[in-house]
Amino acid sequence: MSDLHGAVTRGEIVALFQPQIDVHTRQIVAVEALARWNHPELGSVPPDIFIPIAEEHDLINEIGDFMIDEGCRLAAEWQALGRSIDVAVNVSAAQLLDLEFLDRVQANLQRHSLSPECIIVEVTESLPIADVPEVNERLIELRALGLGISVDDFGTGHSSLDRLLVLPATELKIDQSLIRGLHTAPAVLRDAVRTAHDFGLRVVAEGVETEEHFERCIELGCDRAQGFLFSRPTTEAEIAQLLTVS
Repeated sequence: MSDLHGAVTRGEIVALFQPQIDVHTRQIVAVEALARWNHPELGSVPPDIFIPIAEEHDLINEIGDFMIDEGCRLAAEWQALGRSIDVAVNVSAAQLLDLEFLDRVQANLQRHSLSPECIIVEVTESLPIADVPEVNERLIELRALGLGISVDDFGTGHSSLDRLLVLPATELKIDQSLIRGLHTAPAVLRDAVRTAHDFGLRVVAEGVETEEHFERCIELGCDRAQGFLFSRPTTEAEIAQLLTVS
């Protein structure tokens, strides 16, 4: 916890990016920005270790603001080059409860002269976000600004699809365990995708590691796919190389 203080300022927190591809064209249409901590002594500390620490000790805004700034910066660079690539940034419920969060997001968009439609705020369904009015209100405000709202890890958390549809979401991300066929019958999942489409939501499949997983995405009717089959989380420079051949 003490080492995490100032990690952003010291340049230890970095952003990696994992591409999302259009299921029909296999072209890169978005990336997810993922925070990584390069500890000077411990090496790479996994986010499932340091993010909960950051949330518990009121350090999440420092890390979260850095990630939003990185996402806006990269999206603005692509926008200037005429490339329409969305950037998804993970945002925790703790950040959304901060009354100044919306102002900081707006400041980032203005600093980078970025159209808000390029940024997707990604929240996890593993938290009961649909039951927290303050969080829902902040999501409504972000959506009103023009940002996309993505619900991550669908199928593993507290909410049914019906309850999630009360959120101002524009996208649903299906958890990798469902894509890999470990849980939920295909017909049930196909119906969930169809319902999401009926409500105007884009559907993204996570954890696509094999061609078999990818075929399942197509069968289910998903719009985008993300996973090691296409690329591991990687650097901005390597993403640029992938885009040149995409």
